[in-house]
Amino acid sequence: MFGIYAWLYEQESQRTSDRVKSALKSRAQRGLFKGSNPPYGYAVKDGKLHIQSDDTPDIVRRIYREYLAGKGFDAIAREIYNEGIRTPAQISNKKNASNKWHGGTTRFILTNPHYTGDLVQGRSTTRSVTNKSRNQNNPEDYILIPNSHEAIISKEDFEAVQLLIESRKRIRPQAEKHLFTNTIYCADCGRGMHYKANSKGYVCGNYNKHGSKACSNHLTRESTLCLAILNDIKNLLTSLGSTSYLDTIDAKVQKQRLLSQKQINSTKEKIAALKSKKQKAVGLLVEEVISKEAYDEYIDHLNKQIHLLTINVKDLETHLNTKDDKTSLFELKRQLESFVEFKELTPELLHRIIKKIEIKADGKAKVHYRTSTPSAYFSIRIINAQHSTCVVIGNISTG
Repeated sequence: MFGIYAWLYEQESQRTSDRVKSALKSRAQRGLFKGSNPPYGYAVKDGKLHIQSDDTPDIVRRIYREYLAGKGFDAIAREIYNEGIRTPAQISNKKNASNKWHGGTTRFILTNPHYTGDLVQGRSTTRSVTNKSRNQNNPEDYILIPNSHEAIISKEDFEAVQLLIESRKRIRPQAEKHLFTNTIYCADCGRGMHYKANSKGYVCGNYNKHGSKACSNHLTRESTLCLAILNDIKNLLTSLGSTSYLDTIDAKVQKQRLLSQKQINSTKEKIAALKSKKQKAVGLLVEEVISKEAYDEYIDHLNKQIHLLTINVKDLETHLNTKDDKTSLFELKRQLESFVEFKELTPELLHRIIKKIEIKADGKAKVHYRTSTPSAYFSIRIINAQHSTCVVIGNISTG
């Protein structure tokens, strides 16, 4: 029976979707803007686009002017971000709107024909009521209403930008992979760190892309980090031979297991409460207390919360279902001993025993060693990554 109800619901949803699409197409053919958010620099009044009275139209003109002057998408975005200019998402009051401008944002503005005064709609459509990804339509299927509103950019400048974008397209060579690529991260903002050949080291990806307003550089020399980690591996190998060290770790991990079980129980209760809200929402929709649009938005919000909580439960359960933690410690010790003669930090050694390295602003590195027990990051150790001497802080932490 549930399958029949699901099929009936999908059919009704598809009919509703078709009616909505037909209505939006009719609006577009009458020269009315049908999008949920107007282009950056415009406002919607009575279905028509009007230039905003704030500084956003000037930002649009500046983006076009600077691109024609030779700057790229990312360079323009970085300058605007560092000046503290609000993003299109912030202007539209979107949930969780970022304050960062990205190259994709400037590119979207530079390729939007609405800025020429032409209303160009129907450029894409959703695949189906159950698949919200979008298909790009052929240009001949666009709904074009010339000169429907006041232009911010001249057609000549818009065409010049499109030609310049096309001419700048190129096949990018594969990025050279360095020893710590996809292993080293900024401890303050969480972004991966980028290798800079001129510094022979790594800098925070946020800093590299957006500048000092986003984060500090966290500059770490590759050779210095290699030496510090080699020293730490040798010190760790010595520590793993100590019974008291292993007992201390085991006690902390067992404490973490109890905490994880409490978190699992609490999270499952939250999931059950969210599912109950979904059931109540179905009743409100059937009784026409809420609209289909409001129902879909609410259910989508609940589903996202349930999905994240479910992933959290699975991760916690994985930690609890792994084998004995002391066994994993001995396995790590055996792996380290297999490299007892190592004199350099090779990719094999690095990726076999180290999961992640986080660099703090003061140059200290937090090293997460791999074990067969995901919950037991017992060997998180702090070393100084900006000086050749390794300083091991005796803190033991769990995942």
